[in-house]
Amino acid sequence: MFTNNMGEIHRQGRIEVVCGSMFSGKTEELIRRMKRAKFAKQRVEIFKPAIDVRYSEADVVSHDRNVITSTPIDSSAQILLLASDIDVVGIDEAQFFDMGLVDVCNELANRGIRVIVAGLDMDFRGVPFGPMPALCAIADDVSKVHAICVKCGALAYVSHRLVQNDKRVLLGETAEYEPLCRDCYQKAIKEAEQQTATT
Repeated sequence: MFTNNMGEIHRQGRIEVVCGSMFSGKTEELIRRMKRAKFAKQRVEIFKPAIDVRYSEADVVSHDRNVITSTPIDSSAQILLLASDIDVVGIDEAQFFDMGLVDVCNELANRGIRVIVAGLDMDFRGVPFGPMPALCAIADDVSKVHAICVKCGALAYVSHRLVQNDKRVLLGETAEYEPLCRDCYQKAIKEAEQQTATT
């Protein structure tokens, strides 16, 4: 925030993206940044996809059960309607939103709003997920956080799906997904292919 030549207060908007695999602390980091903004008496609003009802229908909840109140929405366009008179906008599980989210985040940042986005950068196949690659490209700051590979203890690369289901969007937790490093993920894929070939 700065004062221009006319004496008007002007906020500098920005886009911050926190991405990584499941269990890497993305939502935890989003909540931390939003709570710091609230403590600084900034006006904050956090949005999440209405389909994400794993822990709560309304709140954003991390795997560690940290909670912040949020507004569930069905499309990214709703954010522009609901984010007037806000200093900081948080968006959780951004990979589940439509591609319009990229333009929405740009519009908010251009209005002088700080936008903090958290989401999976890749799906369970290791393919870039939804609007996340484009958001990383336009962001002022990108933080890639890492879970720990449950097989070898290295930094995790991807969320490996443990259940037989080819749907791209499958909400789940530790029963459905595990974080794996690149090497352990390749081994897991080969093992799964061998099992499929023998059945």
